[in-house]
Amino acid sequence: MGKIEKISVSLTEELLAEVQNAIESGDYASTSEVVREALREWRDQRTLKEAAIAELKQLIAEAEASGYVDGPIDFDAIKAEGRARLGLMRE
Repeated sequence: MGKIEKISVSLTEELLAEVQNAIESGDYASTSEVVREALREWRDQRTLKEAAIAELKQLIAEAEASGYVDGPIDFDAIKAEGRARLGLMRE
């Protein structure tokens, strides 16, 4: 564990009551323990969010590299081509 520094944190009455209830119930030994766990979970969630964003960016890059269409997509033409191919497959 690194150097420990004291800081001051302001909480709403509701959050303070939740922290105090967690300590009184025995789930945590101190306010500091509650805050440390909350910060660890916050850090983990940020890491997961950053990983999800990176994955989405990668998927977008792959999609663009696989044949990105510049401009509007003509869905009627796509459906017509699909129907034509389906007709050829049935023959």
